[in-house]
Amino acid sequence: MFIYSLPIFFNNIGLASPLELLIIFMALFGALFMVALFFGGDMQQKTTDNYLFAGWNGSSSLSWVFWPFFVILNASLYTADTLAKNGQFTVSSWDDVHLMLLLPVIWWTTAVWRCSPNTKLCVWSACARLLTFSVFFEYSLKLLIRLDYPRIFFECDELLLDYGSCF
Repeated sequence: MFIYSLPIFFNNIGLASPLELLIIFMALFGALFMVALFFGGDMQQKTTDNYLFAGWNGSSSLSWVFWPFFVILNASLYTADTLAKNGQFTVSSWDDVHLMLLLPVIWWTTAVWRCSPNTKLCVWSACARLLTFSVFFEYSLKLLIRLDYPRIFFECDELLLDYGSCF
């Protein structure tokens, strides 16, 4: 996450400085920590029936829901971005990968928020929720780059079939 999009955001787009983004990030973490501390909810009994259903209902542990999908999501985004940056992936294929990952990201966000009370420390709950916000911020940055700054990110000189997507 943010390997290619954050440098473009700071160097080319310039909507916020790294310090401003850090302040927003820390304030959001503080708010999420307070929510987890005071309104955390009760731990639910863990079930092992169905992984997807247990995560959706909030009856799975937070680490069991958070880590597998987080690793797979970041590996997929990194692979798609690297291939697109090197010109081995077309712009429309890059769009397809992000669109295919959008529905699992929505499931993952719901599962993380519902399973957040199922951890021993409130810090982990706040960190997991903050990273779900970060994924949506990453998606919004990639949409901004795709629509307004495609010539910066994609190798438009080498794309013969999808050259029209770079304008």
